Amino acid sequence: MTTSRQTVRTVAALTALACVLAGCSSTDDGGGEAGSEAGGTYTIWDPYPQFDNSSDWVKLLTRCGTDAGVTVERTGYDTTDLTNKALLAAQQDNSPDVLIVDNPVVSTLADAGVLTTTDEVKVDTSAVSPNLLAAGQIGGKTYGIPIGANTLALYYNKKVLAAAKVDAASVKDWATLTAALAKVKAAGKKGITFSAIGTEEGSFQFLPWYWGSGANLTQLDSPQAVSALTLWTDWLKQGYAPNSVLNNTQTTSWQEFATGDFAFSENGTWQLANAKKTGFEYGIIPIPSSVGGTAPAPTGGEFVTAPVQSQTGRYAVSEKLIACLTSADNALTTDTTLSYIAATDAVQQKQVAENPELKVWVEAVKAAKGRTSDDLGTKYPKISQPLWTAFQAALSGSASPQDALKTAQSSAAR
Repeated sequence: MTTSRQTVRTVAALTALACVLAGCSSTDDGGGEAGSEAGGTYTIWDPYPQFDNSSDWVKLLTRCGTDAGVTVERTGYDTTDLTNKALLAAQQDNSPDVLIVDNPVVSTLADAGVLTTTDEVKVDTSAVSPNLLAAGQIGGKTYGIPIGANTLALYYNKKVLAAAKVDAASVKDWATLTAALAKVKAAGKKGITFSAIGTEEGSFQFLPWYWGSGANLTQLDSPQAVSALTLWTDWLKQGYAPNSVLNNTQTTSWQEFATGDFAFSENGTWQLANAKKTGFEYGIIPIPSSVGGTAPAPTGGEFVTAPVQSQTGRYAVSEKLIACLTSADNALTTDTTLSYIAATDAVQQKQVAENPELKVWVEAVKAAKGRTSDDLGTKYPKISQPLWTAFQAALSGSASPQDALKTAQSSAAR
């Protein structure tokens, strides 16, 4: 569902005008009493339907409301459903006071005129890592604050690498990773598994290699981009990665790694709990860029935003709720619950102090970037789909990497 900024505002204005002419009464459904800065009910929508009222997350929301002197009414939706409901609510001038959405959605909602800027609501973003905040920035304005982030790295099976006489610390760039995969195959084991499915999930997994080549999303057929796709296609040709990657989701890719046969798995922080259940010793290293160093991986995770309200006096309490949800103490608890890396350096240090295993993930997040960063905003989906179509074509052998990406660039430029 796509709505222009002007459409949302026009529909909201017409709705308000109709209410005035019909003598409508004010209710809490659309935002409570006009100009209210304390008391009443404030609504929060989030994408965590798995958490019920007994969860730490919902208890935090309730506590933040109590601290702000209001009652919080919370609803959890599936991610896709949440976006659609947020757009519809904005048209009806019935938006929640606080909206927590997946970071690529922020640009869509901002472009549709659904969200306020952090300047309007006076949300302090000064402590947030700039690379994480960038996912919520369009046209020089910021439309929310990240609650935390997850990203991708390489899990490895210590036993498989030991059998192949590979030291994980030797993997520094694409050449050393490919050399490690060759040794693993020679030792009779399987190399690397990942998700190259023809959806956003596949693009998410391709981006560390794409960005790690030095390629930019505005030029899908650059020599750097071709080198990234050639890396993946060569791994399949050499038998270092299985053909199943074409249909793998990140979950099924993980299930392959969990068999104990693979040396490496590209996956995220959300698999840490499952890693402990595999029954074998594992380690984690950052995804390397082509020439060395940590590749920029895409950030997952949500932004806390404040939708536009016709009763602007409500923003003062919304700011208090957002400040509470993203405060250092609360962020530490929340990010632990969600398996996220915090958005600020201070909380990241606390996370590593409590769990040294998170050090590699903090490094990965520091190098990461938002998919809608570089001011791509709503252009990103129009780039991502041609990109996943391209790597599907190349990996299946129906087109060369260069031809597949040339077609992708033509499609994205339309």
